[in-house]
Amino acid sequence: MQLTIHTADKDARVISHLLAKNPANLYERSQNGHLVRMFFSTFSEDEVEVTFFVTPDPIELSRDGSEKYDITSYINDREFSVSSIFCTFLRTALGTALNGKPKEAYTEWVDHAFPFTFEFGPLASSLSDGAITELFEPLGFSVGIDRSEGEPAARFITLKGRTTLQLGLRQLFVLIPVLDQYKHYYIDEKEIDKIERYGEGWLDDHPKRAFILQRALRFKDVYRHVLPEEGKGKSEPAKPRLNETRYESIIQVVKGLQTKSSVVDMGSGEGKLATRLGFVPGIEEILAVEPSEQAALKALKRFEKAESQAGFLKPTNVMGSLFYYDERLRNKDVIILCEVIEHIDEHRLPKIMETILGAYRPRTLLITTPNAEYNRVYDMGEGYRHPDHRFEWTREEFQTWCRNMDGDQAYDITHQGIGDDHDTHGQPTQFAIFTRKEES
Repeated sequence: MQLTIHTADKDARVISHLLAKNPANLYERSQNGHLVRMFFSTFSEDEVEVTFFVTPDPIELSRDGSEKYDITSYINDREFSVSSIFCTFLRTALGTALNGKPKEAYTEWVDHAFPFTFEFGPLASSLSDGAITELFEPLGFSVGIDRSEGEPAARFITLKGRTTLQLGLRQLFVLIPVLDQYKHYYIDEKEIDKIERYGEGWLDDHPKRAFILQRALRFKDVYRHVLPEEGKGKSEPAKPRLNETRYESIIQVVKGLQTKSSVVDMGSGEGKLATRLGFVPGIEEILAVEPSEQAALKALKRFEKAESQAGFLKPTNVMGSLFYYDERLRNKDVIILCEVIEHIDEHRLPKIMETILGAYRPRTLLITTPNAEYNRVYDMGEGYRHPDHRFEWTREEFQTWCRNMDGDQAYDITHQGIGDDHDTHGQPTQFAIFTRKEES
């Protein structure tokens, strides 16, 4: 997979600063076995050409797929073809340019348009040459399509037009996955955020916007968040995303508890739920427990930003894990596991639940996890919603598991769903509420 960026302009040398790459150095990085390389083939006062190569590890690619026992995962074209994988591995290398954040001396050049040529390929796409052209021509590019002599199905795309480096790259990062429609990752609300960010200022006016979103967000539940259903006006309020609905459901349950002064958010991640808990009246202590230092730092920034708002209780970051006992978590009013258990191997869960219910003994335990039955609504086949999920349970499986985990029957357990309710498959998220009997 490769992408070549070329410009001939009197200020061409600025491109190296917008990319934050030294033209004298070969850039080479390994990401989980996948190799990203970059070099400047031309660098002069009035001409610059830089090429990025990505060489994925085919074994690692096979591990990312949901069809783990399908031998075709070892012989597919993902190692060679430009796709979402290509964009994912390049995102770090091109992060400065994509975000428009060069050194201060060069910030004025972020909005400067250069006469660019972008060449990328090989491309394996079901789209016709005409359909590909219709994606790029409305953006002001002339489009050239060449076919490989040895492999006519593989195409190389050449785009020529005057644009800023940031805008040109953002358009490529939205449209390359559309061309390929192969997604090696779970498409969720974060994918919407990325498309909204990279599509700002051009996607809403694109004549193929609906087609682009449909190809980019192939799960119906995600797709309809950003595109009104046919026959409905654009002025209709956007439907809340599942993450937001999930957080709100948890918040409403916590608000309704008689005793909620101390709350523990286990696996708190970047602090989105913990921040919302900080605005709930009656809570006096919030412990945001997270093993990832990087995520905890993001959470801290989120907490500090929220501190300026009235009535906010700042959560306390706790470096910890479900796998290790922590005396600080004993006898709290509420413990929350929001989309956590499915990231843990099933055989390790009984010990974790023994610690929570037997040692920590919260008055209330709240657990959410995906409903595997609802995956059919997403047209997912047998795959999981996220590559890191170790399992996803049906409603019956989750309810049985909850009963088994409360071996001493010390808790009353109720179940409800979160999200759109399907007549057959239920709701996308399962929600279990454990209430200690002596407190019920």
